[in-house]
Amino acid sequence: MVILGIDPGYATVGFGLVEGDRVRQRLIQCGTIKTPAGGPLAPRLKQIYDDTCLLIRQFTPDAMAVEALFFNTNAKTAIPVAHGRGVLLLAGEAMGVPVFEYTPLQVKQAVTGYGRAEKAQVMEMVRRLLGLEQIPKPDDAADALAVALCHLRSTTSLMNRAGG
Repeated sequence: MVILGIDPGYATVGFGLVEGDRVRQRLIQCGTIKTPAGGPLAPRLKQIYDDTCLLIRQFTPDAMAVEALFFNTNAKTAIPVAHGRGVLLLAGEAMGVPVFEYTPLQVKQAVTGYGRAEKAQVMEMVRRLLGLEQIPKPDDAADALAVALCHLRSTTSLMNRAGG
């Protein structure tokens, strides 16, 4: 199973492609989609959409996992990021890829076993689960890999297989 994990944004979107099952996972590719800072929002959203569709065409993932938004301070950035997230969801739907959404708490729980884990703990577990020598960079890409691993672990859990 190939999962495209997404850490949404509008300046920088993290993506991570993981292949595997409950026992073994491997990194296919990770990186970021960057849009020009200070530019108008509409062309930036179009670039995110186009680049996401390109990733889906190139890697043909079985599913796309997107992190849900969590903002506790800056509502000014929340709105453009929400626009970016909407475009990402649309790209998955338009390309016929099943889209799944996970909260940061769900991602941390799936990757570390603790829903309140610190960012450094999540990054280290991403490195370990994928058998990498170093934590993937930039952080947006590593976050996207965590989302992909969350989905992979959720869909291959024994409860899910048993219909629970």
